[in-house]
Amino acid sequence: MAAERGVPGLEAQKRQVEGDGPGQPGRERPLRAGEKWYLLENHWYQQWKAYVESGDQNASSYPGRINNAELFEDLESYRLKERLVEFEEYILVPEEVWDNLVSWYGIEHEQPPIERKVVDLPSMPKVEVYLVELYLCQHSDMDNPVVASFSRVDIIDNVLKEVRRLFAIPPEEETRLWVKNSDGSCERLRNLQMTVLDACLSSGQMVIMESRSKDGTWPSSRPHIMKNSVEDEELYQGQPGVCGLTNLGNTCFMNSALQCLSNVPSLTEYFLKNCYLEELNFTNPLGMKGEIAEAYADLIKQQWSGHHRSIVPRMFKTKVGHFASQFLGYQQHDSQELLSFLLDGLHEDLNRVKKKEYIELKDAAGRPDEEVAEEAWRNHKRRNDSIIVDIFHGLFKSTLVCPECGKVSVTFDPFCYLSVPLPVSKERVMEIFFMYMDPSKKPEQHRLIVPKAGKVLDLCRTLSKHTGVPSERMMVADVFSHRFYKIYQMEESLSCILDRDDIFIYEVSVSTQEDPATADAVVLPVYLRECTRGREYSDTYYGVMLFGQPLLVSVPRDQLSWDALYQLLLHRLSRYVTRPDSEEEEEEEEDQSEEEDLYSKRPNGLSEGEEEEEEEEEETTTTTAEGSTSQEPGSETEENPSDASVGEEGAGVEGRQSSSPSTHQPAQSPRAPSSSPSPPTANQPKRKCRLPRRRKMLFTLQAVNSNGTTDRMAGQDEGSAVSFNSQPYVAIDWDSDMKKRYYNEVEAEGYVKHDCMGYTLKKNPVRLQECIELFTTVETLEEENPWYCPTCKKHQLATKKLDLWSLPETLIIHLKRFSYTKFSREKLDTLVEFPIRDLDFSDFIIKPRKETDHTVYKYDLIAVSNHYGGLRDGHYTTFARNKDSGTWFYFDDSNVSLVSKAQIESKAAYVLFYQRQDKVRHPAPPPAATSTAGAREQEDYEASCGALPSQTTSRDFMDVD
Repeated sequence: MAAERGVPGLEAQKRQVEGDGPGQPGRERPLRAGEKWYLLENHWYQQWKAYVESGDQNASSYPGRINNAELFEDLESYRLKERLVEFEEYILVPEEVWDNLVSWYGIEHEQPPIERKVVDLPSMPKVEVYLVELYLCQHSDMDNPVVASFSRVDIIDNVLKEVRRLFAIPPEEETRLWVKNSDGSCERLRNLQMTVLDACLSSGQMVIMESRSKDGTWPSSRPHIMKNSVEDEELYQGQPGVCGLTNLGNTCFMNSALQCLSNVPSLTEYFLKNCYLEELNFTNPLGMKGEIAEAYADLIKQQWSGHHRSIVPRMFKTKVGHFASQFLGYQQHDSQELLSFLLDGLHEDLNRVKKKEYIELKDAAGRPDEEVAEEAWRNHKRRNDSIIVDIFHGLFKSTLVCPECGKVSVTFDPFCYLSVPLPVSKERVMEIFFMYMDPSKKPEQHRLIVPKAGKVLDLCRTLSKHTGVPSERMMVADVFSHRFYKIYQMEESLSCILDRDDIFIYEVSVSTQEDPATADAVVLPVYLRECTRGREYSDTYYGVMLFGQPLLVSVPRDQLSWDALYQLLLHRLSRYVTRPDSEEEEEEEEDQSEEEDLYSKRPNGLSEGEEEEEEEEEETTTTTAEGSTSQEPGSETEENPSDASVGEEGAGVEGRQSSSPSTHQPAQSPRAPSSSPSPPTANQPKRKCRLPRRRKMLFTLQAVNSNGTTDRMAGQDEGSAVSFNSQPYVAIDWDSDMKKRYYNEVEAEGYVKHDCMGYTLKKNPVRLQECIELFTTVETLEEENPWYCPTCKKHQLATKKLDLWSLPETLIIHLKRFSYTKFSREKLDTLVEFPIRDLDFSDFIIKPRKETDHTVYKYDLIAVSNHYGGLRDGHYTTFARNKDSGTWFYFDDSNVSLVSKAQIESKAAYVLFYQRQDKVRHPAPPPAATSTAGAREQEDYEASCGALPSQTTSRDFMDVD
């Protein structure tokens, strides 16, 4: 009977099923991942086994049709029973054994085969008896899920396709999946090529499908928006791409870069057509797991949906800060730096190369340029192949020449943008204040033209031509917070002086070429301080605060006493310090008259005050102090002992020069208050005694350090030797009341402007082609970046030349406006003239070209990133050409307005985007009949955006974030 149906003999059946004998796979063979195995009910299998072992094809033990009914919960859903045990309730057979058994015996009517796959678990391959049952639902209706089963080796894309099929989603609608965890949180299923096993999905979990809204947003990303607001956004219909970006706080740099990239047609269409979904690289260790690409795609879809006037790029900002910590927070940054990060991040997230191979770079070694360039580009594409490479990457030739052995090294390197230098003037403008020695002359403000690479001496020589004062009789100082931050030497470089520094140049009587130790005079730095009484009923504590401009005063060595210094400084300050007249002195003396005790008379018949007045005329003191510079302003509380002598009080290295060797009493200097008489006792008689008329002191003098504070560590020994090899500092201490009466602050702050202040350094505009020529000019490597010569076997300062070999379809040109050196930083506001159409690179490309390749070297402008302001603050905006309409718009954060082509070229242009002409799409002009309607639509758009009229868009644009 069995032989008539073509069924093999029982022994042959047994060999094919059980695998007995060589070459017979059977059910005992090893499992292989991905293949199909089938469940077979164990009772039927045991009956079949007894049948074939009986050797009688007509035996009553014939098993009949395969029947797996005992394995199902019911015969309607054919759902597999839970917790079935292998070898007790079922066995597993490979696909070929199952097919043989079905062909020999058949299967019960309408009973489905129980097919399962072999999955490769971390420990070993295993047949997946129980599938993963997932609850599938839509984001808009999570209360009615549908159950579906998936193998652990199924990829997430299969799950997405099944969900779309179950809910009949149109092909053009974009969707994404979320999985709901046991704690209630939801997690994106980003990698559609990941298996169910690798995604850690388990039975009973809910998978939610979310559909993108018409305005380009995802419902889950805007839960805080009210429903009517969402409907309003979806009802609004504007021009796609004409959409502002909200400033989140100093994020104009990010908005500017994003608007430029948004208006690169080929890149935007790549994202709008969802081409990126097939190329997301989730395993690239150099990438961001596809998150930057997805965040950028969301942004583009919203901008180009036509349903937004402006959007808030908060999610994108968060992603950028997560992967690039330098962009965390809300500090101002460089739009070009963000652009560089974003292009690199998009490239790595969309890199088609999943596993990068190691490639050893080779030198040209005399081979033809075409061969070396082709090899370099091929090697680059073997590791880097993405839409960013397709659109933005070009190739330049780098030639290095060793100055010692003449070795020539030629390499071809890819680039994503060109950073071109601007022609820099060799001169700079410096504004300074000149302080004459003549106290009657006010300080003069000068604007000087000096060489950028010059020295301080060059600054003085230039000033000498304006003032007639010899340069060797000038000293240059940086004044900060009423003190000297630094006093410059003549040989120091001008690059040490920043434009923001307050530079004062002082006329001195001492030549700077003389040795200070042997010069006839000493130059003393002098500070002005205001003293206020710090405690009631005490003369010993003062709070001091620096004020006014410090001085550099030339003091002859023969006048180095406190009295002489007092008179000299009084003369120096005479323009804004009023001397008290005789009546004021008389009134002051009357106010100071007091009762004196007779017991205080000295043997010489003078009172204590009179004796000290005599001694004051006999003794002189000199002082010198040494200190370091500081730029921190501040005030302090000092202790000035009221009965201390010069040598005891002095803060620097102090000493005394006495005209009489017999003098031993301390001199009363103009730098400290006089002692108060001792109070009389109750038993002593009192007598009124009028003090003799004395000279009135407007201020006192104090030796200080360079900070303007008392140096308590030096010169406490009044017999110390005096040295003028170091720089002493002196403070003029004013009592608050005396300062109000005799110090004219308005006059002290007065200055005059020299005629040279009307001069401005003319900056002629430069052409963009000149900047590109500078980029391709031969230069010598800097000492910080030498080249290792393989012939000399050492690092050399080689000459380097860059040449353009091939250009991308979209060329980014970065104008290097920000100049940073060790000592200086500046922004170049040179006007760069760049064409909006027909930028021709045919003179710069060194690659041999064909006669027909004319258009591949001509480019049209499509976007400009602008920077207004200086180094410390500024604002970024964008000019961009809409890819659909060809109209130019001005993007200023959330504000968008029309702009004419004549307004695009400005000193603010920072990053230029050019598109090759063979890739430029020129929109067809609208029909004449609809031109009026189109104009009306544009007017409506401007009104809705709050845009200024087009003729006013030439405003200063100096808004600062």
